[in-house]
Amino acid sequence: MSAPTIHPGGEPRTYEIRTYGCQMNVHDSERLAGLLEAAGYVRDEAGEPDVVVFNTCAVRENADNRLYGNLGHLRPVKDGRPGMQIAVGGCLAQKDRDAIVRRAPWVDVVFGTHNIGSLPVLLERARVQREAQVEIKESLETFPSTLPTRRESPYAAWVSISVGCNNTCTFCIVPALRGREKDRRPGEILAEVEALVAEGVLEVTLLGQNVNAYGSEFGDRQAFAKLLRACGGIEGLERVRFTSPHPRDFTDDVITAMAETPNVMPSLHMPLQSGSDRILRAMRRSYRQERFLGIIERVRAAMPDAAITTDIIVGFPGETEADFEQTLHVVREARFSGAFTFQYSKRPGTPAATMDGQVPKEVVQERYERLVALQEEISWSENKKQLGRTLEVLVAEGEGRKDDATHRLSGRAPDNRLVHFRKPDEPVRPGDMVTVEVTYAAPHHLVADGPVKAVRRTRAGDAWEARQAAPKGVSLGMPGIGRPAAPAVPVSACSADHGGC
Repeated sequence: MSAPTIHPGGEPRTYEIRTYGCQMNVHDSERLAGLLEAAGYVRDEAGEPDVVVFNTCAVRENADNRLYGNLGHLRPVKDGRPGMQIAVGGCLAQKDRDAIVRRAPWVDVVFGTHNIGSLPVLLERARVQREAQVEIKESLETFPSTLPTRRESPYAAWVSISVGCNNTCTFCIVPALRGREKDRRPGEILAEVEALVAEGVLEVTLLGQNVNAYGSEFGDRQAFAKLLRACGGIEGLERVRFTSPHPRDFTDDVITAMAETPNVMPSLHMPLQSGSDRILRAMRRSYRQERFLGIIERVRAAMPDAAITTDIIVGFPGETEADFEQTLHVVREARFSGAFTFQYSKRPGTPAATMDGQVPKEVVQERYERLVALQEEISWSENKKQLGRTLEVLVAEGEGRKDDATHRLSGRAPDNRLVHFRKPDEPVRPGDMVTVEVTYAAPHHLVADGPVKAVRRTRAGDAWEARQAAPKGVSLGMPGIGRPAAPAVPVSACSADHGGC
């Protein structure tokens, strides 16, 4: 019998990972890739992977239909390729468990959110025993950041500070799938960040289901603000972001730490969900409109140039026109630079799914369109205020889908706005910094079509260049706490049913 990750001809077996959902899942997929590469697999480049892994999301109404549709398309492919394996993990796997193998018996492995480290062993066990392996743990087996990671970006990385959530929002199934909050110790987090910076990373995004609650497990209510300040002391770390906070736990010490720590960026994602106090109460969102707008006001007082984004759900059960008008009022007052807007989606197993007053689809659609139109108008107005500003932009890879046609490059400003800029005369790499002047504003991006004022080559750009020169399949998992760990780039980390916590 051949080795698990080697074909009879001696070439390594290949893998492909298909990721759905939030940044938590994106980061988990980086770990799955690191685990597979540590086990001897290589990333598929030919479109014929030996192993296909679905890292699923359970937060939208059609999540399961999407999964089973994709599995159905793969069935004839698998039938024609002996030895091919299919694995399903993530939140939908945690929720549906044995149902996946019943509905799609050609699946080889089903694993949950708490045991992603088991994937290589489960694949080998399924191969040897020639039967599906279903392994779902009810609690965290190993903190994910101790696992090998194949980071997608050599210049920006996710760093998990906690997993799980202690909130009980009535629309959200995530706590049931990700479990109670588990916090990492600050020393472990900072050691990972330092290791990432040593590899060339210059931007990290601190990631948690509710980052403001960080420290609750070890009894320090100011732990998150202290962590931000500690990141400010790491030499070579130029940009620090975080997502997602929760208005209930967002305290003034965090605002002060953001304002006083130069490498903490002036961008904030603060999920609103609804502007109606009555609906917030029904959602079990433990804040009200006045508190939310107070946070926005204090953030703007401390950081006038901060860009604030949000999440909003339209059509939650019982929402009236008056409730919806309260949401529009908050949007007008807060003047978000952008918003992730969602039509309420009923999820079995959540309290909201059985509430009275489910709002008719056509009413939700009409309100949704009004909200989007208002936010587009505000986003465009706020972006026009950037005209003429000089910004230092972190050059990104793959952010501008039309860059080839427009002969531009793209990147992120300090406040996380997307900037498309004219290619400079000198070579510039993802991870380098350019200084540009904004010449045009659209609702969702800025343009700088004048000459680039300056190019700053960085260690991050060097790391990107080194990755391009590396042989295919080489993992740049970084040496974290004892072994590889960590990740990628910024939005709302809470994979709650509607994006954001």
